[in-house]
Amino acid sequence: MKILGVSAFYHDSAAALVADGEIIAAAQEERFTRVKHDFRFPSNAIKFCLEYAKSSMADIDYVVFYDKPMMKFDRLLETYMTFAPSGFSSFAKAIPLWLKQKLNMRREIKKQLGLDFKGKIVFTEHHESHAASAFYPSPFEEAAVLTIDGVGEWASASIGKGSGNNLEILKELHFPHSLGLLYSAFTYFTGFKVNSGEYKLMGLAPYGKPVYADIIKNYLMDIKDDGSIWMDMSYFNYCQGLTMTSAKFHKLFGGHPRKSETNITQREMDIAASIQAVTEEVMIKMAKHAKEITGAKYLCLAGGVALNCVGNGKILREKIFDDIWIQPAAGDAGGALGAALFVQHKLLRCERRADNKNDFQKGSLLGCRFTTSEITEYLNGVKADYHVYEKEEELVSTVAKAIAEDKVIGWFAGRMEFGPRALGARSIIGDARSEKMQAVMNLKIKYRESFRPFAPCVLKEDVNKYFELDEESPYMLLVAPVKEELRVKLNDEQRAVMQNDPDLCKRVNIPRSTLPAITHIDYSARVQTVDKARHGVFYELIKKFKELSGCSVIINTSFNIRGEPIVCYPSDAFNCFMNTEMDLLVLENVVLFKEEQKNIPAGNTEKYKQSFKLD
Repeated sequence: MKILGVSAFYHDSAAALVADGEIIAAAQEERFTRVKHDFRFPSNAIKFCLEYAKSSMADIDYVVFYDKPMMKFDRLLETYMTFAPSGFSSFAKAIPLWLKQKLNMRREIKKQLGLDFKGKIVFTEHHESHAASAFYPSPFEEAAVLTIDGVGEWASASIGKGSGNNLEILKELHFPHSLGLLYSAFTYFTGFKVNSGEYKLMGLAPYGKPVYADIIKNYLMDIKDDGSIWMDMSYFNYCQGLTMTSAKFHKLFGGHPRKSETNITQREMDIAASIQAVTEEVMIKMAKHAKEITGAKYLCLAGGVALNCVGNGKILREKIFDDIWIQPAAGDAGGALGAALFVQHKLLRCERRADNKNDFQKGSLLGCRFTTSEITEYLNGVKADYHVYEKEEELVSTVAKAIAEDKVIGWFAGRMEFGPRALGARSIIGDARSEKMQAVMNLKIKYRESFRPFAPCVLKEDVNKYFELDEESPYMLLVAPVKEELRVKLNDEQRAVMQNDPDLCKRVNIPRSTLPAITHIDYSARVQTVDKARHGVFYELIKKFKELSGCSVIINTSFNIRGEPIVCYPSDAFNCFMNTEMDLLVLENVVLFKEEQKNIPAGNTEKYKQSFKLD
């Protein structure tokens, strides 16, 4: 039985293929089209999934769409009627696409799939898809399931329970009251892009103090003991307008929203700290209520808010559950996987086994990979100079030595990641001990001036030597404090900068620990644990670096330039390598050194420097 899950037309289109209970392949459309957050029908992602499985559309038994468009259209109409006539502008903008495409989704899907597809088309509810993406790949036989996002059809959060093959939604929070949309409203107000800048708001929070938290709770919302929220919609504009916040909101917080790319002030820092604190409070209350109504020992999380790794870390440290598991593609892209799994296990009753130890997500390394011959054929075509390492030991020794020498490496090996995080397959890596590496990567590789530190990768067996974390975190979805003994004491001059300097980049570049490139100003880090079973040669690389340096932590950031999706093909990686000041490029077992590229132009770094902006 082969089932293809699809998410499309709203945000982050994706496709996922499941066969006989096993996740075979999954990918986001943006990786192939190079259009960030591409929402079009995922034709390229579907093509990849089929090619990877050596299948065609004729072999697919079910295609599952990740939500129910008619229910979503019902919300659109009811919202317009509630706020009419003030909601006409947003309604008028949305309705043409609905009339052309979304109201006839079954017909649209058939058209996109082609005549070879003879199977059935199924629609799952949005939060069913999220819940299924969280529970079914998890290691747990039984678990509470908490999904939190902006909005699906009507639901903006749900609590469910999974047991074996069964998954039931027990309780929902409904639009317009939404923790995800509340967080996005503050994302908009602080000058970041909605649906992609929320992680920046989370990264900004440690620079401020939660001085607005009580204002948020007293004016904007009412938080119930069960974690449900009621929002005063007079402060918001997303139901009836084309912006997230209203004039009343702006007056409450002392002015208009920050314009994108302008200087971040103390107001934005404090607002970020405040909404982050409120979000964590609601997440913890929801988790506690999930425990109360399910009695489960374990928790699974999905939905866009589940990418708030600071909140996830707080839930873990509260010890509400014995353990938690978070879907790495927690947003809409993961809905494609969840929709396929829901039909596989809930509707078709395909057997599911769990052992409370190992998940079934395969490290979320579910995308495409390339052979040495494919890579060298491309490199020969562009007249690049390269070295092929037949032995893994020689490869990891060469790259580990380069890391120890403060080189910046583009690492492209294995199957591409599914989800927004680079997890060691499409990563830019460097030495976490280096005081200059944070600035070098931002200024010369990412072409941005970022106030956010990079994330660390650490050998799974060593994680508690560096971080206050006793759990594995293979998907970079938990923030944990850096160990006290690794922290460094600030001198008077550094303390003055931390307290008074408006330049956030100066603050983040002050060493906070013996791992300065990955330690945030509040001594936290977004941790990824690396193990042999999931990560293969990437694990061996860090292990070799540990042998050379005594340190088993490296920097890991996504292999892309600001504003672009993570690289997919060897050509994407090569172009990024040549158009930045990266030192080495690793394409599987093929290594390129920048100084050896004599036969081709050095690239056009000015193209990217021209768009250099505060991130």
